[in-house]
Amino acid sequence: MEFTMQIHGISRDLIDLLRSVGADRHPLEFVGVLREEDGIIHELNLLPGTISGEHSASLFVDMMPLDLHVVGSAHSHPNGVIRPSNADLLFFPRVGRFHFIIGYPYGGNDWGCFRADGTRVDMEVIG
Repeated sequence: MEFTMQIHGISRDLIDLLRSVGADRHPLEFVGVLREEDGIIHELNLLPGTISGEHSASLFVDMMPLDLHVVGSAHSHPNGVIRPSNADLLFFPRVGRFHFIIGYPYGGNDWGCFRADGTRVDMEVIG
């Protein structure tokens, strides 16, 4: 039996936080996992051992919490390209269903949400 939850959107506070973390870490990428509560993606977890560089960021999937509320990932693209790279497409299926890319210059519309296969998803911002 597979556990699937209905996701209704992402909190505005979390989108603002992701943009802020992207800008703060620039020109390095950041990566973390996202959690939901009551169908709203609302929390970013930065995991121990995460490695950040100018062209990539990686986390140890073994460090992910065993948590049914983890729904995906978020990471930045300091180059401003808001679409999944080949490396992203290999990473996404290991972490969840929804993946956010936050791009330079980290403004209000400098982000996108994608499924594990790289398909763009319209995600409502709530709050």
